[in-house]
Amino acid sequence: MNIAGRPSRLPLGCLVGIVSLLGGVVWEADARDLVAPKEQSTTEIDPTQSPSFDEQKKGIPQSLFTWIKMAKGYDVEWDSFGRKGWYTQDPRLKPIEPTSVFTPDTPAIYIVFEVAPLEDPAQFSAQWFREAAEGKLPDTPMGKDSLEVPGHERYGFLELKRKDEKWPVGKYQVKIFITPLGQQPFHAANQVGTMRFSIVDSVPPAPSSAQK
Repeated sequence: MNIAGRPSRLPLGCLVGIVSLLGGVVWEADARDLVAPKEQSTTEIDPTQSPSFDEQKKGIPQSLFTWIKMAKGYDVEWDSFGRKGWYTQDPRLKPIEPTSVFTPDTPAIYIVFEVAPLEDPAQFSAQWFREAAEGKLPDTPMGKDSLEVPGHERYGFLELKRKDEKWPVGKYQVKIFITPLGQQPFHAANQVGTMRFSIVDSVPPAPSSAQK
């Protein structure tokens, strides 16, 4: 299920006028082209260990997140002011089947989150990598996703799509980034944490209530 009106990418710069001293001609240029942001995955010799969002303590926010979960999908609920039939305009997202273990034919993996109401719009982004031997990550991610969350909204999700027909079996790491609009979303300085998931051939069925 998709969120209606998921915000689109906003312009990162505004047009500025530059007056030519030689001809007195006004030339307009896009300010974002003057200093083009560049991706940077590492800024030091020994990369800083980002906090893991996989192990969360109840009631303790991490970074801007009130909570953040990996799941097979998401659903949209609506706040009601405590009275049936009275609804706000802001959707409330609920993760469907939260888990960190998926099968190769999973179409997409969702990272669903809630943050404290934002005063200004912000961009939430994710890069995912398949871990190599000893947990090492390749230089190039398997995929990326970004979501612009408007000011005063609380919920959002990131969608991790498989690159090929199936996910390769193995362990994966996701880097989570938060940036103000207009900044490079995948700069190392904007990474706030990591999450991990696994792709296995088959997931064992959950124990029934009679077996618990």
